[in-house]
Amino acid sequence: MKHTENAKHAGERCEMKYIGITGGVGSGKSRILSWLEDTCDCRVLRSDDLAREMMRKGGSLWQIYRNILGDGILDPDGEIDRPGTAALLFRDPGLLDEVNRQTHPLVSREIAERRDAAEREGKAFFFLESAVLIEEKYNEICDELWYVYADENSRRWRLKQQRGYTDERIDAMLKNQQDDSVFRRVCDFTIDNSGDFSETVRQISGHLQGMKQ
Repeated sequence: MKHTENAKHAGERCEMKYIGITGGVGSGKSRILSWLEDTCDCRVLRSDDLAREMMRKGGSLWQIYRNILGDGILDPDGEIDRPGTAALLFRDPGLLDEVNRQTHPLVSREIAERRDAAEREGKAFFFLESAVLIEEKYNEICDELWYVYADENSRRWRLKQQRGYTDERIDAMLKNQQDDSVFRRVCDFTIDNSGDFSETVRQISGHLQGMKQ
C-alpha cells in the first residue's frame, strides 16, 4: 500500500515516505544515494547490494540458484560465480525466467521487511534504488518514484572514468536501457544530474522540502 495518510495532529510525526529511485547506468544514482544517507533522516537500500547479500553462501537466493542451476555455478569457496551465472542465464531465457519467478518474491519480501523496520525506527524516508522499479511496478507501491537523468555524454564519461568501461561495452549497455520517455512518464520527479552536483542537490533539497509541507 502507498503511505498516504498525513499526521492527524499538529506536532505529530508524519508517516515515513517510501521513495523508489531509478535511472540508467552512469546517471549518478550512487552519489545521490550517498548524499541522501549523509543528509536525510532515512534508510537507503540498494537492490544490487541486497541481491549480493542474499546470494552469499547459505543465503535464500544462493539456495534457489543452486537448486535450479546446479553446483557448477559455485566457485571453489562455495560462493556463486556471479559473472559465470549471468552469462549462463543470458544464453538461456527459460532458465532466467525460472530464476526470476522464484527469487523475486523473496527479494520483494526482504525489501518490505527492511522498509517496515525503517518505519518502526521512525525514519522520515526509505529510499529504494533499483534499475527495474518500473518493470516491477513499484510505482504502485512507493509514495513516489524518482528518475535520475543524465545526458549521454555525462553517462559515458562516468562509465569510462569511474568504471573503466570501453566504448563497445558502454554502447551495448545503453542500447539495452529503458527509453528516457518511459522513465519520465512513469516517475513523479526527475532529477537532472548532468552537470555540477550542487545543482543536483538544489533540485533534491527543494523537492524534499515540498514533501514535508
